[in-house]
Amino acid sequence: MEEDGWKGLMLLVTQIDSPKELSALFDLFLTIEEKETLASRFLIVRALFEGKLTQREIAEKYKVSISQITRGSNAMKIIEGKLKRFLESKLEKL
Repeated sequence: MEEDGWKGLMLLVTQIDSPKELSALFDLFLTIEEKETLASRFLIVRALFEGKLTQREIAEKYKVSISQITRGSNAMKIIEGKLKRFLESKLEKL
């Protein structure tokens, strides 16, 4: 992945004003499969932050593999404190 491409996409995304516009942008850039993968990762991360379900229960509830949950869990271990606090405060409201 080229660094300038990712930075450009991030700059573009931060200029979106509404969920409807963001969805339309993602429709342009992502395939159905890519959107499903992102949606699954969101559900996994949210469930891991909630801490109410075991990994096996998350896998059963969202029809994802244990390896997907492990990847999400490993990614959460390396996030910085500021992002972690942001996610904790926002995910509990969704």
